[in-house]
Amino acid sequence: MNMPKVAIVILNWNGVKYLRDFLPSVLASAYPNLDIVVGDNGSTDDSLEFLRARYPSVRIIENKQNYGFTGGYNRVLAQVDADYYILLNSDVEVEPNWIQPVIELMESDEKIAAAAPKIRSFHQKNFFEHAGAAGGFIDKFGYPFCRGRIFYEIEEDKGQYEQPGEIFWASGAAMFIKKRCWDQAGGFDETFFAHMEEIDLCWRLKNMGYKVMYCPQSQVYHVGGGTLNTENPFKTYLNFRNNLLLLKNNLPFWRALWIIGLRFWMDLLALIRFLMEGKRKDAWAISRAHQNFVRKLFSKVEGKRPHVKSGRVPLTGAYSRSLVWDFFVGKKTKFTDLKKEQLH
Repeated sequence: MNMPKVAIVILNWNGVKYLRDFLPSVLASAYPNLDIVVGDNGSTDDSLEFLRARYPSVRIIENKQNYGFTGGYNRVLAQVDADYYILLNSDVEVEPNWIQPVIELMESDEKIAAAAPKIRSFHQKNFFEHAGAAGGFIDKFGYPFCRGRIFYEIEEDKGQYEQPGEIFWASGAAMFIKKRCWDQAGGFDETFFAHMEEIDLCWRLKNMGYKVMYCPQSQVYHVGGGTLNTENPFKTYLNFRNNLLLLKNNLPFWRALWIIGLRFWMDLLALIRFLMEGKRKDAWAISRAHQNFVRKLFSKVEGKRPHVKSGRVPLTGAYSRSLVWDFFVGKKTKFTDLKKEQLH
């Protein structure tokens, strides 16, 4: 049987430690038609020297500088020929048979554009990992969450999410995507730089009529926070700014207008909370995020983003209630606590 050609593409920036620790598991992947590529985003450590000395069979594509997650992948993938791309973080350990179940699922339906494996924590392997868990979802106000992770509450994997199915977004830590769909959607929006760009891409694909799937038969283990840890104010800035960009880019104009207006007030509450906790840099990061977002509204769009008509009906993987209210007031801390009839 001729299997589609798959390219695992790891974007690296000063990550020689992760390449040393996790590349061996990637090289042990049991898939017959596979290329492994490391795209380097202008590293200043000895990543490239390490790769050339230890793994000469791995193809290296060099970017002249750090273009972020978005620009880095856009430039690297433009030079990779395959039927499927797997965008894989450098801090991910994989199992030998992790590729074929996802490819078989995606081959079963031409409308499937992207898919995600089950993502567990590398440090606590019986728990889900924050960035992806058992598939990504989004609430009515644009807050992303996962089966197995709502805000900071992470579930233990007890086999509760073992059915494959459609989700809203696939994590950029381990995203499978058909090359033709990547090209058709225009890749990542480089305005994002890093964080939530995969949600933006998946939302765009859904507005184009495609599906995003979760495949629990494939399992990987993610360290998380390899480039920007959760305590980094720059990550706070990117998360708040990019969440607003996500809404602007993908919702119909008038719906985006009122939701973004409401989100400004909700973000203000988060800013006040940071100040009360003594996290002044994070509070300032939210303020800067709002300022930059407003400037982006009146600036020229960066990159090549195709015009896609925003959806006017609920998309699969969308939660029609406020996750903030249900979590903090309703004390619904697990995905299974959410009202099923509100999940499209």
